[in-house]
Parts: sequence; C-alpha cells; structure tokens
Amino acid sequence: MRKIFLTMCFLTSATLCTVAQTNLKAGRWTAALSREDGHNIPIQILVESQNGKQAIYIINGSEKLKAEGLEIEGDSLIIRMPVFESYIKAELSNNNKLNGKWVKGGSDKDLVVPFEAHAIESAEKAATNFGTQKSTSTNLTGKWKIELTKSDQTKRPAIGNLTQKGNLLSGSVLTPTGDYRYMAGVVEGDSFTLSTFDGIHALLFEGEITDGKLTGNFYSSLSPSESWTAVRDEMVTLTAPVTTVKEGSDGKLAFTYLDLDGKKVSLQSDRYKNKVVIIQLMGSWCPNCMDEMAFLSNYYSKNKGRGVEVIALAYELTTDVERSRKSLQKFQKQFKVEYPILNTGVKVGDIDRTQKTLPQLTEIKVFPTTIILDKDGVIQEINTSFYGPGTGAYYTAYKNKFEKIVNNLLDGK
Repeated sequence: MRKIFLTMCFLTSATLCTVAQTNLKAGRWTAALSREDGHNIPIQILVESQNGKQAIYIINGSEKLKAEGLEIEGDSLIIRMPVFESYIKAELSNNNKLNGKWVKGGSDKDLVVPFEAHAIESAEKAATNFGTQKSTSTNLTGKWKIELTKSDQTKRPAIGNLTQKGNLLSGSVLTPTGDYRYMAGVVEGDSFTLSTFDGIHALLFEGEITDGKLTGNFYSSLSPSESWTAVRDEMVTLTAPVTTVKEGSDGKLAFTYLDLDGKKVSLQSDRYKNKVVIIQLMGSWCPNCMDEMAFLSNYYSKNKGRGVEVIALAYELTTDVERSRKSLQKFQKQFKVEYPILNTGVKVGDIDRTQKTLPQLTEIKVFPTTIILDKDGVIQEINTSFYGPGTGAYYTAYKNKFEKIVNNLLDGK
C-alpha cells in the first residue's frame, strides 16, 4: 500500500500539493530506468531528513543533485529534478519501493521511461551498492581514446578521463561537443560499468577489459545503443566544431531581446559600452550549459566591478514564451544569476537559428558557445569546447584560459 504523510496540504480544485513530510525510508536507494532492450540505466538516490522534512538527492560520484521537492498527484509521488524540465512520478509501496516513470520535456513530445527504486536494506549494502572496496588487479585510471559506433556504422570520437579507487570507478566522458558530466560505476573482474543521471543525461557505459583494451556498449535514455572501443592514450585530443566571424564582417554583434522580466536588453545600450562582454549561447535543456552558467554566475559576481558584463542568449526547445521563461527562471534561481538571461525566441532545432539571431557568425554548432567581446565590442574569442567540473583537469584548463583572455582584454592587451 502507498503511504505518504502530509503535515499540511491545502486542497483546491487542483489535485497537486506540496509534500511537507513523507515516510520514504532514509538512506541510500538504488534505482533504474528500464529500456526496451532489457538494459537498465542505474540511478543512485539519497534520502535525508532536513529540518523535519525529507530531501532527495541524485548521486553521481562526487555530485549531489538536490531535487526541488516532493509533491503528490493522485496516488503518485512527484520528484522534480533541479534546473531541467524533468521529473519522476511513481507510487510508493510501504516506505521502501517506488514504481513509475521518468518524464523529460521535449520539443515535440515528452520522453517517458519506466522507473523503479528501492531502499537499500543496511548501511553495509549502501556502501557496497556501486561495488565494494575489494582489491582488483585492473586499474582503469587515466585517459582513454574512445570510438563509438552507431548501428548505421557512423563513428564518433570521445575521451574517457577515469579514476579508479579499489573497484570504484569515476570520471567523465568527453566528446567534441561537450562532456557527460559526473559519472560513476564499478569494476568487477574483467567487466565494468559507468553511468550518470542528472535529469537530462541518462547514460550507461558497459564494457569488458581484454588485453588492456576496452570494448562494450553505450546506452542513452531510450536511444539505440552504440558499440564502443577504447585504448589508453594520455595524449588523446578532440577537435571541437568551429564557429567563426563571417568573412567581411567587422566582428561586432547587434541584438535586442527581452529578459525574463519582459524588459528589453540591447547589446548597444550604455551598460555594455567600454566593457568586456561575455555572451553565453545556451538553453535550459542543456546540461553543459548548466555547468557553464554555474561558473559564469560565480565569475560575474566576483568580477562585475572590474568592467566585465555577461549576457546569456537562450535557444529553447519551443517558441512557447511562457514555457521557456519558466525553464530559464529555474536556471536563474538555481545559480543566483545576476546578469540578463535573454530568450531569443528561436528554437534550438531551427536550422536558421544563426541567421535569425547572430547573422555575423558562421553556423552555431555547439551549446554552450561562449563569445568574448573586447571593450570596443569586437569579437576576440569564440569558444566551442566547454568542459565542466566533472572532467577534472579539462575544467581547470578551461577556467584558466577563460580568465587569461578576459584579464588581457581588461588590461587592453
């Protein structure tokens, strides 16, 4: 029987109300998203008590993503993921089992994936849920040159940047257009897994180790699986797609869009004159944009007095202004963003998105893309290779390069 207890809930004509208290079993939970091919993408959940209420976290290695809150709708418990248009809707049995679905907002229709979870019975099992600390002769720590192959034999490169402690595996996978954020898994004998779930990404690498080479399959939500191979290569690199200033352009941009309060913001306004301006091309559907916005928001709060400004230009899933506004407000609130977030009103899937918004540029290929303007408003840098905090040294390198470019422009170099 489903058991959910409320300390307070005011019912109106709607059936949705906020859950002030539930009796979810505290501690670690193991969960999975079920694919039609029988492969399950694992999810790690932590339930904690905070100020008399229960908080739910999604665990990806060292990352703890706190769910926005708990709600009930009819017989179901709703767990809303932070930042993204994503939630889990499930029925609670006793206090230790959930069965339902994960729903992710899409441009045409929502993605719906079966979901189930159960509380781990003991602290010992919780500690070993993603493997044990038993010794193993295999160590996957290091960089791996990965090649993924789709069913149509299309190939794409990636980098595995991994750390293994005991038989616990962590790290990230980098592609030419971004990274798969924080990932975690386990090495058992000659097999291993590496997975992540953040409300948008739902990814699983399964593989085997043979004579130092890795082979296996990659699963992403309900997309067709891809086979992959990898070899050690500490010097492996990736080539990011390129966006440049169009030939014949003076390297200056011009735009005016509405911010989330409905006010017009123009790059040509006095606020941005004689300033170094950073323009972030992003979307509320984009997990790497989330990580970059966390970085840029923190950077801006510390450096806005130095003559630096930031503007986010959003390319959303639909042209529904209110839907986009609500999604972008989640970003704004989550990362305490003080700079303007502007909705371009152009869908990310629009093949004419560049011409409609920034016609001075060649095709926008990657989100996020970051454009840095000097004090005269001239483009000095277009970065299409953001790698986030889950990538370790790659993230450090990105931050160092970014800060060096901005500092030089502030100094007039």
